[in-house]
Amino acid sequence: MTVTAPQSPPGDPRPQAAPALAGPPEPPATRTTLPGHGPGARTALGQSRRNLSTLRATDVYALLGAAAASLALTWLMFDRLLPFNGALGFLAIAYALFLAVYALLVSFDEDGPAVRDRVAAAVVQTLGSVMLAVLAFVVVYTLYEGREALPHLNFYTRSMADAGPVEPLSVGGILHAIVGTLWQIGIALAICIPVGLVCAVFLNEVPGPFSRFVRTIVEAMTALPSIVAGLFIYATFILGLGFDRSGLAAALAISVMMLPIVIRAADVVIRLVPGTLREASYALGTSRWRTVWHVVLPTSRSGLTTAVILGTARGVGETSPVLLTAGFTAELNTNPLKDPMVSLPLAAFELVKSPEPTYIARGFGTAAVLLVLVLVLFVLARVLGGRGPGQLSRRQEHRRVLASRRDAQRFAARGRADQTTDNPAPTRSTP
Repeated sequence: MTVTAPQSPPGDPRPQAAPALAGPPEPPATRTTLPGHGPGARTALGQSRRNLSTLRATDVYALLGAAAASLALTWLMFDRLLPFNGALGFLAIAYALFLAVYALLVSFDEDGPAVRDRVAAAVVQTLGSVMLAVLAFVVVYTLYEGREALPHLNFYTRSMADAGPVEPLSVGGILHAIVGTLWQIGIALAICIPVGLVCAVFLNEVPGPFSRFVRTIVEAMTALPSIVAGLFIYATFILGLGFDRSGLAAALAISVMMLPIVIRAADVVIRLVPGTLREASYALGTSRWRTVWHVVLPTSRSGLTTAVILGTARGVGETSPVLLTAGFTAELNTNPLKDPMVSLPLAAFELVKSPEPTYIARGFGTAAVLLVLVLVLFVLARVLGGRGPGQLSRRQEHRRVLASRRDAQRFAARGRADQTTDNPAPTRSTP
């Protein structure tokens, strides 16, 4: 069978088309169908679009209904049916009934795992709200009770050397306690930060039986009572070595309390550094200490700052170690190497014990100043170490720009020198 192609007329410049060959038909082009939007939208398969939001209207209705039902049932039990009384018992029974009614309401729309998940979420959120409420109550109550002493300027600029129990709030202050706290926590941080970070690096970078033993000791010391730390420094530093009670002894006792907290938190943070970063550094031929200094520590800087903050929060509020090792005084002492030195927690403890209203007001004012001091230290630590790895401050960026300009100028000068060397000036010969 001969297939003849159609001939083009004479003079037609177009080429002749190739003969069409019979073959299977091409499949239709596939298209992607996106699901519709809105509560009533349906997909290409006829299925309704699932709502992925975390909070739905039914959840709100279940929470409100369970809260109202639990309060009503608890009131009925306390007022009509049973001889119960007391606010604490009312809250406990109301909360138990709330969880039961909430689980029942959720079970109408969800299955078993979803019901357990909703109840567990309600319990966790309740505990978080209770802790936040307790913290807010402590802060507000402390500031409210110390409202009489805080407005006086002499409260921050004078000591209690000339203030007796019956003196008004316009006489005396807590300058001696502020100075003592700053000295003690400063010395403790100077000891704990390098020692704690070096120990945490050792636990992660030098594995072995000894590092496991050190980690066990550190974990056991995190639960060490503060009075034991004070007795240890009192027995070794004061009785054994013959030193007097001073701010240095109190700082050593505070260091014993802060050190395991810093080591444990820093150990966890350094352990979270990806191993691929270390492997990449070792692959470039870098030594272990340079890898730690330039890779591990900068990567975990924010977490290490948090570890230092946790240790500072533990040490700045200690009272019993300071009482055993630093003693108590109402005078200002700026030398931490000799003579007693009081701290803010110890001053608040001693002032609140007094039956005089002015002393009690000074004690709550001292506690308020301690809260503000901890907040200032926290903000400073976050500002200094809160930047992530690779993020530079403005001063560091300015130094980098200046260094780049100097490098560019040096490269340009070197390039001109190379051109001069490659194309020397023609020399003139003399007859």
